[in-house]
Amino acid sequence: MEFTDYQKRVAAWLVIACVFVLMLWLLGAVLTPFIVGAVLAYALNPAVTHFEAACRGRMPRWAAVMLVMTVFLLAVTGLVMLIVPVILKEAPIMRQQLPMLVDRGGAWTQQMLNRFGVPFQFNFSSLRDLMLRAMSNGDSSTVGSSVWSSLKIGGSAALSVLGNVMLIPMVLFYLLMDWKRFVFFMFKLVPRKMRGAVEHFAEDADAVLGQYLRGQLIVMLVLALYYSVGLSLFGLDLALPVGIFTGLAVFVPYLGYGTGLLLASLTGLLQMGFASTALMVAVVYGVGQVLESFYLTPRLVGERIGLHPLVVIFALMAFGQLFGFVGVLVALPCSAVLLVAVRRLREQYFRSDLYNHD
Repeated sequence: MEFTDYQKRVAAWLVIACVFVLMLWLLGAVLTPFIVGAVLAYALNPAVTHFEAACRGRMPRWAAVMLVMTVFLLAVTGLVMLIVPVILKEAPIMRQQLPMLVDRGGAWTQQMLNRFGVPFQFNFSSLRDLMLRAMSNGDSSTVGSSVWSSLKIGGSAALSVLGNVMLIPMVLFYLLMDWKRFVFFMFKLVPRKMRGAVEHFAEDADAVLGQYLRGQLIVMLVLALYYSVGLSLFGLDLALPVGIFTGLAVFVPYLGYGTGLLLASLTGLLQMGFASTALMVAVVYGVGQVLESFYLTPRLVGERIGLHPLVVIFALMAFGQLFGFVGVLVALPCSAVLLVAVRRLREQYFRSDLYNHD
């Protein structure tokens, strides 16, 4: 059986694609800071270009890059500092009141089990005593030795995280400095006969990613306002930091929402008790999830990029497996680009002789 030139070219590109995917899988940990840097550079490059244009050439490229990076790092630091005061304020109170909360939660749980006729008994007093012993032994020396042991055991992981934290800003700076040159270099690698198709694909992918980022930003701001106001109406003292963190953290699908719900639950339990906290979380976060899932995200994000919820879940799991937590962050933008590729392949398939052959 003899293959046509077209079939040979398709086979060659399939082999290249398989090798590329294999390299991504094998070098996932090494490529993580470069992938994150590339995603951030793509998102921040329009701002750098805007500053250059606004200054009409009076601001050098490196100054515009440093300005944008500084604003971005300040925004990330501000988001982190929203959650630090909550932890510092609530941790000592949690240490004092956690045994009492365990007793209350255990009594309520056992009461519900008995009401529904579930033959299950759990010794919550043993759990409370265990927690009391653990906290009574948790002096500074014990905690310090535990942290030191953990660092020794997981030293390679800690060094990896520290290396990524230091490497990502460096990669981001150089990519923003030479963004046009990198894009031109990548475009020159494309075979001449395919440059037109690749250019159209890049334009479509850029449009989809722009719609995704703009839509996601609007969703985050609306939810930050909603959660702050909703928690304030229930009288939560830390409504503003918890609400803003929850709204902005929804950029990380599912994980951000769950973290915000956990923070609101802990702060509520320490301030207003179990019943009021359960009502607050059920109303505010229940309505918030419905608002996000059935109105904001479908209208502002989903309809723009066309990702089905099952595809979103699969993308989060796949990218998380390949690149860890960072993979969860870049899963949806990368999936949006892959969606453009799938759409173009489907169009070519419908126009092909294989599909139209009688």
